[in-house]
Amino acid sequence: MTNVLNYQIALGVVIFLALLILPSIRSIGQTELGLVSKRFSFKKLSEGNPIAFRGEAGYQADLLMPGFRFKFWVLYGVRKYPWVQIPAGEIGVVIAQIGQALPTGAKSAAYKPEFGNFSDVTKFVVSGGQKGVQRPVLPPGSLVPIHPVAFLVITKAKVFGMPVDPDIQRRLNRESQGLSPTSFGLTPQQLEVVRIEPKPHGGAIEIGDVVGVVTAYEGPPLEAGDIACRLGGFDDLWQMEQQGKTDADIMEVILASKNNIHNNFQDFQKFLDSGGKIGLQHDVLLYGAYNLNPFLVRVELVPMLIIEQGEVAVIKSYVGLATQDTSGSTFKYGSLVRPGHRGVWQEPFRTGKYAINPRIYNPEIVPTAILTLNWADATSKAHNLDRELKQIVAKSREGFIFNIDLQVQIHVPDTLAPRVISMVGTMQNLVNEVLQAAVGNHFRDKLQSMPAIAFIETRGEVQAKALALITEKLAVYQVETKGVYIQDVVFPDELVKVLTTREIANQEIETYKKERAAQDQRVEMEAARGTADMQKDLASARVGVDIQKNNAEARKAQADGEATYLEKVGLAKGAEPRSVGLANAEAYAKQVQALGMQGTMWVNIANALSKGQQPFMPNILVAGSGGNAIEALAAALTGKVSQPEKPKA
Repeated sequence: MTNVLNYQIALGVVIFLALLILPSIRSIGQTELGLVSKRFSFKKLSEGNPIAFRGEAGYQADLLMPGFRFKFWVLYGVRKYPWVQIPAGEIGVVIAQIGQALPTGAKSAAYKPEFGNFSDVTKFVVSGGQKGVQRPVLPPGSLVPIHPVAFLVITKAKVFGMPVDPDIQRRLNRESQGLSPTSFGLTPQQLEVVRIEPKPHGGAIEIGDVVGVVTAYEGPPLEAGDIACRLGGFDDLWQMEQQGKTDADIMEVILASKNNIHNNFQDFQKFLDSGGKIGLQHDVLLYGAYNLNPFLVRVELVPMLIIEQGEVAVIKSYVGLATQDTSGSTFKYGSLVRPGHRGVWQEPFRTGKYAINPRIYNPEIVPTAILTLNWADATSKAHNLDRELKQIVAKSREGFIFNIDLQVQIHVPDTLAPRVISMVGTMQNLVNEVLQAAVGNHFRDKLQSMPAIAFIETRGEVQAKALALITEKLAVYQVETKGVYIQDVVFPDELVKVLTTREIANQEIETYKKERAAQDQRVEMEAARGTADMQKDLASARVGVDIQKNNAEARKAQADGEATYLEKVGLAKGAEPRSVGLANAEAYAKQVQALGMQGTMWVNIANALSKGQQPFMPNILVAGSGGNAIEALAAALTGKVSQPEKPKA
């Protein structure tokens, strides 16, 4: 009986001890931690501190790590929480609910290396940790046992920890899904790793190069007159000027980033310790991924400065050393400064890509190739400067309204680009304010002083005068004019009708002239054809003419020869009768002296008869009755001489 009683007592003690001890054994999972809360104690927590470090009642600083842990359930309560896990591509923002109060005006708590990854709450408090947003963030892939009461960790998907702020607790009760980034004024995207990478333009295939412009939400205020923070200010640039460094050397230093000092704003405490100030930052972020605290840093993606071939970028700087004009006394339309000073830099950027902050350095792209501007409905595809230029509307002297399509080509030398921008501000101003007024007014004034027909007929002359005028106007702004071209002139309908009628008449006149010329050509052709057909006969005739001419000349020569011969012969022959006659005359004279006139006559008659062919003795002699033969002969001769000779038939 006694043994049974002892057994029952022992069993009761075991059961009692089991009921007392077993609930005190806690199983903590591999990625869990146990938050211990002490149910009662004679010690009280310090004011404003929700965690007990010296055995006070409340949430204890020490956590239960994975495994079987013993905590007497009567005295302690244990609540399991997951370890803080940060997925890839995300960050975790830590908010401390314990520690010292933040200094007045501070937005985040100062960080010390002793804090580590905030897994040791005791060391955090002992080392002077402060309440509020912690400056470092938990990087992607972190798996940390962080005290769920001492710290809240905000991630993209959820919030780790238990808020002690009554306002947050009430909000948690209202939000059935639990706390989220929006509960703290953040968007889920702000809890992602900041990526600086090429971005598509409007969903197109084209990729645009970008940089990240940084704005810091905490730090000392900027110096008076500054609009952006550059670590160390611009003292280094001033020293370079004193050393005689070139503009190119100074520009390289301005482009060089100081982000390596604070690990590209990821070590925000180092940024502040190095003299970083609140507001817009001078240096930009380049391509990469950055773990940035969204409570302290904002990044805006902006296009990178890209200067193509045939362009320069004139920089208007809003930060830097005080403005010191270097343009000289002869340049009266603006001012230029050396790089590193506020104002228009005298040295432009040339072809390349530049990681420069466009919020403080305003680049004005200036085409240095020949620039074509169209006063027409069409615009240039190489640029968009002539998008506001329209057809020039002008009125002639008679009131006819013309629409003129015009093209002007200009050139800005790269070395003079800063001076041009200093005078006009932008290339768009040069086109809209200077060129548009000069070109439009010139053509309107010129056409209004001319008859419409004169303008049409002297279009080339008008174009040449426009070129001279615009060249003179743009030379003031140190811009070269390469050409002015009237592309098209849209005539009014009334004038078109008149010109069309006149042109038709002119064309008809020309047609008639052409037809007449064709007929004249036809006549010439027919004459040529006839001439060609008669070439053989013509050639024969020409040969005959030549032969006849040659024969005539031969005969003439022969006749001339014969005439000369006859003349000579006649002279010779004439000399003989003369000599004979003289001799005869002399003989006759002597005969007369001797015989007398009658006797001489009869002697010569007889002599002549003897030489002639006429028989002087008749074949039938008739003798008279009273004379003789001699008398008869004498009678016959006398009759011969006395009878005159009959003319020949």
